[in-house]
Amino acid sequence: MPVSTYQTEGIVMVSVLTLWLPILVAAIIVFIVSSILHMVFSYHNSDFGGVAAEDDVRSALRQFNIPPGDYIIPWAADNKARNSDEFKARADEGPVAYMHVLPNGMGNMTTSLLQWFAYSLIVGIFAAYIAGRALPVGADYLEVFRFAGCTAFVGYSLALLQNSIWYKKSWSATLKSVFDGLIYALCTGGAFGWLWPA
Repeated sequence: MPVSTYQTEGIVMVSVLTLWLPILVAAIIVFIVSSILHMVFSYHNSDFGGVAAEDDVRSALRQFNIPPGDYIIPWAADNKARNSDEFKARADEGPVAYMHVLPNGMGNMTTSLLQWFAYSLIVGIFAAYIAGRALPVGADYLEVFRFAGCTAFVGYSLALLQNSIWYKKSWSATLKSVFDGLIYALCTGGAFGWLWPA
């Protein structure tokens, strides 16, 4: 297949369209590796904890028929309400919680897996864009690996830190997901280095 290129200051660079194969292969590898990480290894089992008297808590919540969505308890509509004595008293009284409510049932894993694969393709497209702007045709494997892998790490991992900073997700759970992202980034960098046009 002909390589689609353009020139920058006389250097032949690689277009994103030319990199469709490493984008696709990286997404497939990440999909397989992420499946192995979550099905074979158990280090994510402690990401969430159960509540005491779970059946009682479930029964108490069920009567309100809360629709799927994201909630905070106690809730305030704006900063004025959040700064009120009433809100502060409710927060002090507790419980304080971020709550993510899902539809009843086991959920549709197929939809989530397809969305995950699409997300991996998007990360690969950004890795292709950055590496293609920085590196020419025939670039060294490690140079390609560095640009594509670093870009993929940003895409898979860095935004996860906000979950612990703002939403108080446990740092251990967040850092385990960041570690997963590092593995996905290494896979992406490897695929791009291997399939970079000569």
